[in-house]
Amino acid sequence: MLHGVIVLAVMVGWTFSPIQEPEPRSISARLISPQPVPTPEVEPEKDRQEEERQRQADEQRRQEEQRRLEQKKAKEEEVRRREEERKRQEAEAARKREEQRVREQEAARKKAEAEAKERARQQADEERRRQEAARKAEEEKRRQEEAERRRREAEAQARREREEAERKRREREQRLREQQLEALAEQAREAEQAEARRQQEAAAARAREARMASESEKFQALIRERLSQAWYPPSSATENMTARLRITLLPTGELSSVELLEGSGNAAFDNSALSAVRSLRRYPVPDDRDTFETYFRRFTIEFNPRTLPR
Repeated sequence: MLHGVIVLAVMVGWTFSPIQEPEPRSISARLISPQPVPTPEVEPEKDRQEEERQRQADEQRRQEEQRRLEQKKAKEEEVRRREEERKRQEAEAARKREEQRVREQEAARKKAEAEAKERARQQADEERRRQEAARKAEEEKRRQEEAERRRREAEAQARREREEAERKRREREQRLREQQLEALAEQAREAEQAEARRQQEAAAARAREARMASESEKFQALIRERLSQAWYPPSSATENMTARLRITLLPTGELSSVELLEGSGNAAFDNSALSAVRSLRRYPVPDDRDTFETYFRRFTIEFNPRTLPR
């Protein structure tokens, strides 16, 4: 507010400050005529100029007086405002001191309450610790008594368990001896039965092999007969020529493949043997799968003019 009043006073002073205007120049003129003519109006003009200067001087004094009054008023207003500000600051300081005093009293009260609460808490904690120590002592006493009781019970239980374990051990040993005797007897029986089964299986295997061999000989003879009928050796063949072939059949008797293992040295002779093997659409094979797989899945045969296929 003080700054605003000062700025306002300065602006008002500037507004009402008179502007010093330059005095108008007096102009004297003289009319040149054939006869000189007097100028009676020169004196009134000077009077008017003097009056104007007087008027401007009065106006300037009035404005100066107005400015002094305004400055005095502004100073008085500034003094009043400063006095009010001082009183306000003193009142604010008194209020703050009172608030500080109230806060200090409140802080002292709270501190006293906190100290009282802390003493009460410490006393309560002390009482609680005392009670807790008594409770723990009582619990420790009960725990020791319970541990002693459990120890005696554990010893009695261990003694009973040892006796029971000893009884069970003797029973296990007795059962083990009986089981060993039974196992030996069972092993002897199983050995006898296994030997009997082995002999039976060996006899069955021999019988089966004999049957398969007999059946294979029959079908081998049929195959040689069919090949002999289908083979037409060339005229250049001699009794010393032999072609050895490997034949692979399917379970249906159909030819899967034929391979020349050992040639005779005569291409026509070898080709005639291969042609004879390929000419048969179906070979006579046994229905028994084991016999087929053993003797007829893959076998070799020799072509010789003297012995025919064998």
